[in-house]
Amino acid sequence: MRAEETDLPGVVLLHPRRFGDARGFFAETWNARTMSDLGIDAQFVQDNHSLSDRVGTVRGLHFQIPPHAQGKLVRCGRGRLFDVAVDLRRDSPTYGRWTGAELSFENGAMLWIPAGFAHGFVTREPMTEICYKCTDFYTPEAEGAVSWDSCGIAWGLEGEPVLNARDAAAPPLSSFETPFVMAGS
Repeated sequence: MRAEETDLPGVVLLHPRRFGDARGFFAETWNARTMSDLGIDAQFVQDNHSLSDRVGTVRGLHFQIPPHAQGKLVRCGRGRLFDVAVDLRRDSPTYGRWTGAELSFENGAMLWIPAGFAHGFVTREPMTEICYKCTDFYTPEAEGAVSWDSCGIAWGLEGEPVLNARDAAAPPLSSFETPFVMAGS
């Protein structure tokens, strides 16, 4: 497993090794010992899997507030997407900044997004699947969102995004009162 730091401390782009032969490939996408050696100490309690039919589907920017904040390990099971994390920790020097990475079935890359960050993505191919592990259970009363277009993210859209009603109505980051703080502060 190769780890690549991003512009946001704590958000890590991971590249699992693929071992291929005439049948296809094998890749280890989670190993607690390997991740701990990389500085990622996460205990996952839930796996999620979603499918987006159309190119340009935007989901996010989502999060859960403490005490149910979630860290996420995100990968693409089929297709291609641009995955994004936005720092929501009020005392962070990178508050409000974003980082993104292309995740695809082909590249096998994964993005580790710790608690305290909003998460979202846009699909680049039809029938794109996203799979992600979460460090806390889904808790409806703790879920939140900020508007996908309020953080200056270069989504690379060609036309209008495909949004659900919740994401279309999410408030801008500028009006969000964050409950997140940096660890150790």
